[in-house]
Parts: sequence; C-alpha cells; structure tokens
Amino acid sequence: MVCVSLLPLLMVLLMGSSVVPGAGGGKKPPPAPHFLHQHKSECRFSNGTQQVRFLDRHFYGRQEIVRFDSARGDFEAVTPLGEPDAQYLNSQEEILQYQRTGVDRFCRHNYDNIYGPFSHRRRVQPSVSISPTKEDPLSPHTLLLCTAASFYPLEIEIQWLKNGQEQKEGVFYGEELRNGDWTYQTQVMLETKPEHGDVYTCQVEHASLEAPITVQWEPRKSDSARSKVWTGAVGAVLGVVFVAVGLSLYLKKKKAAPIQPPAALIG
Repeated sequence: MVCVSLLPLLMVLLMGSSVVPGAGGGKKPPPAPHFLHQHKSECRFSNGTQQVRFLDRHFYGRQEIVRFDSARGDFEAVTPLGEPDAQYLNSQEEILQYQRTGVDRFCRHNYDNIYGPFSHRRRVQPSVSISPTKEDPLSPHTLLLCTAASFYPLEIEIQWLKNGQEQKEGVFYGEELRNGDWTYQTQVMLETKPEHGDVYTCQVEHASLEAPITVQWEPRKSDSARSKVWTGAVGAVLGVVFVAVGLSLYLKKKKAAPIQPPAALIG
C-alpha cells in the first residue's frame, strides 16, 4: 500500500490573554500560549487507482483527535477531545457528502493529473562511470567503484563482471542517495586483484533503459612495473655502450704499442 500525504494545512491559533487579575500598573501580561491545529488530507493508493482510501485528519498539538475515513463514510473521534467535533461534523449532511466525494474529487483527480504522471511514469536514465583506486600502493588489490548517478525511479540493479563472469565476492553496495531534484545516485564497489588482460564491466539495468548500460575498465601496467622495464632497458643499453668503449680502447692500445725485436738479435 502506497501512502501519499497531500496538501497539509497548518493553522496556528494565538489565544490572547487578558490582564492577569491583581497585576499592578506597568506590568506586562505573560506571553500568550500557542496552540497548533493541523489538518491533513491523505490518499492511500493500492494498484494505482483501483483501490483508494481517503482520510481527512485533524490534529490538536501533536495528537490526532478526529478523522474522516472514506472506508467508514463519516467522522470518528480518535481521542475524547475530538468527540464533540465528530458529533457536530456528522450532523452536517453537506459536509459529509463533500467528504465522501474525496476519493474521486481529491485522490483520483490529483493522481491522474498531477502526481501520477510525474512520480510514477517519470523516467531519467542514469549516467555510469568507473573509478579505480588503491588503499595501499604496495598491495596488489584494487578497488573499482561503479557510480550510477541522476536516475529515477529509485529501483536499479548494478552488477560487476570480470571477463564476462558475474562477481559475487568482494562486492559492496552503497546506499541510494537523494539528489534533491527527484533523482538518485548510488555506488557499488568491487575489491579485486586485476591482471594484465582482464576486462571488468559494470552493468546497470534500470526502468528508463531499453537495454543495460555497460562500462568497461582494463588494468594497465603499474608505474613500478613500467619503471622496472625502463630500468632494465637503460641498463642493457649502458652495458652495450661500456662493452663497445672498452673494446675500442683495447684495440687502439694494441695498435699503438711498439714492436719489440726478438731477444736473439739484441747485442
């Protein structure tokens, strides 16, 4: 059963106070007490407008004292304070007839022309994005955050897929948050250990979509891995340079050395 409160009417009655007996000249009377009378017209829908219940409720202070219920067809006292009002209102045939038309006049009319088209048939497609992050730079695990934003109605289904397979473990669901403009946003996180070649997909299904939205993310080599590759490449290049320089110096030194005659020819 869906309960929709419509058009609350608040009335504050300030009851003036006369001069307190015995109060001397110049003394101000105590501040006037405040009494709150609240009137609410309420519609309760079930299966659209197939079953509708109209309530006209009256509150004194913070307590309901009398109500009209379309299921009864008359006013009933909720507290003893409301009994005189209930008796008086039930004695007024024009008031009763007017309240008995509330189901069609007030509830169905507003549902069909105002609230129904906006709240029940309104559709806003979500925008979907993936944000990777690491809690510990040294850890091999990565947190993938899928965000679905600015969608309506509230019901939405978000799944994480790894290489086409739905992920159950390491998945954490956030709460649906209201944006203040009749749209919502939510996030679903996946804690995983990505490897090169893996493909992660955030899949979103919603009443506003003819087909699910899918956004993909692929892990790239980390900075440390790229640094190691560059270090190895630079080391290899420097090694080749040093070998070439050393060989060149050796050949030059060997070519410049004088030729010594045999020892038998000396003397």
